[in-house]
Amino acid sequence: MPPQVPLTSLITEVEDKSEQVEEKKIAYKRQIIWRSVVRISILHILAFKGACLVPYAQTWTLLWALSLYILGALGVTAGAHRLWTHRTYRATIPLRIFLMICNSVGLQDSILHWSRDHRVHHKYSETDADPHNSKRGFFFSHIGWLMVRKHPEVLAKGKNINLQDLYNDRIVMFQHRYYRLTLFLFWLLIPMMVPVLLWNESYSNSFFVAVVFRYTALLHATWSVNSFAHLWGMRPYDRYIQPVENWAVSFAAIGEGFHNYHHTFPHDYSASEFRFLNFTTLFIDACAWLGLASNRRKVSAEAIKRRINRTGKSSIQFDY
Repeated sequence: MPPQVPLTSLITEVEDKSEQVEEKKIAYKRQIIWRSVVRISILHILAFKGACLVPYAQTWTLLWALSLYILGALGVTAGAHRLWTHRTYRATIPLRIFLMICNSVGLQDSILHWSRDHRVHHKYSETDADPHNSKRGFFFSHIGWLMVRKHPEVLAKGKNINLQDLYNDRIVMFQHRYYRLTLFLFWLLIPMMVPVLLWNESYSNSFFVAVVFRYTALLHATWSVNSFAHLWGMRPYDRYIQPVENWAVSFAAIGEGFHNYHHTFPHDYSASEFRFLNFTTLFIDACAWLGLASNRRKVSAEAIKRRINRTGKSSIQFDY
């Protein structure tokens, strides 16, 4: 018969292990990447100049900048997020190529890296393994996470995420291999030269307004999903998780602000209950009508009601 261990010894052992865990957390030292800080600072200085030039830009240039904003956003929302990260619908090759180009217009890292980080974010949300853990504060979750070294847990857990479907996707890997070339063409050259060549806009207005200012605005819209939509809003579907419903973010990020719903039902292609108030969803629906998208995954109204009754609060329902 094995010797019995005193209860006090077990308690002491558990306390010692808890202290070790705490020591590991304390041992993590934030390392600022000053090169990133400088780059982000310069970008915002140039964007401020672009904002000052908006009143002097031609109307067609402003419309062009808005169009680029929407295209870049779709590359993230309909492309990297709903198609490649969560596989919530299927897209034909022409649509996938279009979304890849739009993703390059948005310049938010390659589809491969963006999808990897987002899968890690969903699996380890609000932990040290979350790339933009909102529990580390608003500034960190909004922009600060891009200015410091990743927490070791992000790197460790990220290695365990299955990305084989992305490695097998020729379009994803093409963009990843030639990412700088796609950025030069679709983020800089074409956006800047179209106003100059088609309606004689100045190079200055074209670059600072149509390229830098609209790009920076889109960045903040996307970052707001990580910050505002994880901190301030309602939790009608699951009150036990951090993400919230934030209508302002959804407007800026063309449908990605209904975050409590999305984290509750990440496989829903609409990423929200309100399909008709979601620009990205309407875009995917239009593509389906054209035969470019199919197999749109969605959650039934009955399943939503059951989840609300179990973990959330009442919510306005729209028929599918």
